[in-house]
Amino acid sequence: MFYLIILSSVINKAFILGAGLGTRLQPLTKVLPKPLVPIFHEPMANYALRHCQSVGITNFAINTHHIPEAWQQTYPNGEFNGSPLSFFHEEVLLETGGGIRNIASFIGEDPLLVYNGDILTNIDISELITRHQASGNIATLALRSSGTICNVNLSGDKISDMRNILGNTPGTHQFTGIYCIEPEILNLIPDGEVVSIVPAFIHLIQQGKLGAAVLDHGDWFDIGNIPAYHAIHQHLRTGRDDAIHPDAQIHPDARVESDSCIIGPQATIGAGAQLQNTIVWPKATVEAKSTLDHAIITR
Repeated sequence: MFYLIILSSVINKAFILGAGLGTRLQPLTKVLPKPLVPIFHEPMANYALRHCQSVGITNFAINTHHIPEAWQQTYPNGEFNGSPLSFFHEEVLLETGGGIRNIASFIGEDPLLVYNGDILTNIDISELITRHQASGNIATLALRSSGTICNVNLSGDKISDMRNILGNTPGTHQFTGIYCIEPEILNLIPDGEVVSIVPAFIHLIQQGKLGAAVLDHGDWFDIGNIPAYHAIHQHLRTGRDDAIHPDAQIHPDARVESDSCIIGPQATIGAGAQLQNTIVWPKATVEAKSTLDHAIITR
C-alpha cells in the first residue's frame, strides 16, 4: 500500500489497538497477536504505523494482552522507523474504552488518533484529522458509505446513532475503526473498568459532539477471518514482484506456483514439495515432499 506523505498534522500521537484475542483469525492468532500476523512478509501493524507516520504522527501507544512478549520481539528497540512505541499491557482485557482510559498518561492534554490494529487501509486520514480539528467535536469517526456492517447513522456531519442504541432507523454507514479524540473524552470513561468506547460515543451523540468523516476513496480491509487473510495477499500482490521473496530458500526440486503463493523471507521449501495458493510466513519451513493447497505455514 502507498500513502501520500503529508507532514502538517498537529495530532502527533496515535493509539494502535493491539490487545484483542483475534479469535476470528485462529489458528494464526495462537502463534502471534493479530496485529503481528504477517501480511505480505511483515507484521500487519507495520502498515498501520506507516499510515499514521505518513500524516505526521510521531509517537505511538500500543496496548497488549495476548502473547505480549511477541511485541517486544518484533520491536526490540521500542521504535518503528524512528518513532517511539510505548506499550501498555493489560492483564485483563479492558476493551476499547478501558484501553483508552489506561493510556491517559500517554494522552496527557493532547488529541489522539485511534487506529484498530487489525485493519489494512490507505484511506485519507489527513482529511479525518483536518475535519476533526475544524469541527469542535470531542471525537470524529472515519466512516464508509457502504460495507458489511453499516450500523452508524448520520445527520449532516454528526453521528446520530450507533448500533440502533438510541432507536433510530437502521444504520447507513460502516465504522472503519479509525477516529480522532480529544483528551476530554477521558472524563466519560470510568477508570480501571472493562468498558467499550461506545457508551462514551453515545453520550457525545446526545451532546452533539460526535462527528463523522465519510472517506470512501482508497482501500479498506478488515482482516477478520482466514478467507479474508488469503484475499488480502492476492490483492497486495498486484504490482509487486516479491511474492516469492528473494531471501526464501526453495529447493530446486520443489514446485511453487508463483502466481498464487506468497513465500516469506528466510522461509525454507524442502525438496519435492508442491505448493499452490499457499502462504508461508517468514522463517517458516515446508517439509520435503509436502503437498499444500490453500495452506498457511506459520513455523
